Amino acid sequence: MTAKPEHYDVIRKPVITEKATLASENGAVVFEVALTATKPQIKEAVEEVFGVKVKAVNTTVTKGKEKRFRGRLGERSDRKKAYVTLEEGHSIDVSTGL
Repeated sequence: MTAKPEHYDVIRKPVITEKATLASENGAVVFEVALTATKPQIKEAVEEVFGVKVKAVNTTVTKGKEKRFRGRLGERSDRKKAYVTLEEGHSIDVSTGL
């Protein structure tokens, strides 16, 4: 099984924060994913790219905030995160990269 190029379009990058580190202690990995990605697409992409079995996928969408930059009003883009729970015995080390 080889990962298709569209799998890399679904998974953008791993999220490494304090909250994501706490989730990883419970067998979950957090990824930033495409806004249009569905849970089945995310599950398939993670299984193909990393060669692990996925138990569940939970997603959150964070709406972009209005921010000022040098006095001008701008808006951050929306972000979608996927909390991917892995089956027992499977793990992904996001600190080493692909």
